[in-house]
Amino acid sequence: MVDLGPARQTTITFFIDRGFKVYSEDLLESWMLFLDAEEERVRALPADADRSELTPASRAERYLESVLKYPPNTFDAVLAWDILDYLDAEVVPRLVTRLTSVVREGGVLLAMFHARKPEAFHRYRVLDAQNLELIPSSCPFAPQRVFQNREISNLFRRFHSSKTFVGRDQIREGLFVK
Repeated sequence: MVDLGPARQTTITFFIDRGFKVYSEDLLESWMLFLDAEEERVRALPADADRSELTPASRAERYLESVLKYPPNTFDAVLAWDILDYLDAEVVPRLVTRLTSVVREGGVLLAMFHARKPEAFHRYRVLDAQNLELIPSSCPFAPQRVFQNREISNLFRRFHSSKTFVGRDQIREGLFVK
């Protein structure tokens, strides 16, 4: 399985104890570092340089060349948390396509979506089979959007089934099965 948030020992231990090999790739951190490097690269361009590759779509493609470099059907599970709420609109569908490719048939993806703009940013960790801990954290980005149900369904249309729940905290949790 792959956790797309920061590595948390309790989460890692929880899944290792259940027989999973656990990978961690903090996509919000890598997105922030990528954007900083892109800004520096653009600043260094000569005034007469070709800037056609500076479109949001090109930037999204360059970012995805540097993350989730796994062969197809690598993982049984993905913990995507609420990262899709914070990434640029051009990155999100491409990232979901990449995630779809790395999840095995019958594998699952957990994603969370805010039902309204969040007032605070949290990271997550699995405490046990029934509980997640929300860890207040500084946010590297403002949330980019609030996904509507239809948009979420369209993003995960390549998955066979899904179950979604809305918590009292106004976070929609979706479990998508490939």
